[in-house]
Amino acid sequence: MARISPINESEIQLSVKTAFERHIKAYNARITNMKATLGHSLLAFEVYMQWYPLYEEVEKILGKRLAYLYAYAISIASDCPLCSTFFRKIIIDGGEKPEELALTASQKEILDFGSALAKYNGNIDDQLYNTIGANFNKTEMVILIAFAGQMIATNVFNNVIETDIDDYLLEYLPTTKS
Repeated sequence: MARISPINESEIQLSVKTAFERHIKAYNARITNMKATLGHSLLAFEVYMQWYPLYEEVEKILGKRLAYLYAYAISIASDCPLCSTFFRKIIIDGGEKPEELALTASQKEILDFGSALAKYNGNIDDQLYNTIGANFNKTEMVILIAFAGQMIATNVFNNVIETDIDDYLLEYLPTTKS
């Protein structure tokens, strides 16, 4: 059970309700347990929802598939059940198995970069940074790193709150071996 429950209808302020409605319309998105929990603070909700435009920039740089795999790698390395499951859904709905991804060497490097940023709090070795940096310009690198930071922040928020996994994601949870 979550440490902080999602905001309920009786608590919601008009400004938050308006922000929720704008978000739903702008991104064809739902108000998930995480977003409803962020709804306790309009500012927190607005800051975290900047994930969406940043992610759109990552998609322009990496392409749709590699963008969501990058986010998945970061979420796995952050040990965030909610975010990992969200991206598992995208992977599975895209026709792939998260445990059996077919990746080129350069795609694997991007995922390793995202994982390392999360796992080592951004303290990555020069070789890994330089490998990625050789393939992207400064603006693209800033976007990729900023997005990783935003994704890690989202992972941390959900891990601290112990945000309940939304019902629509439950069938995408990884199976555990007994």
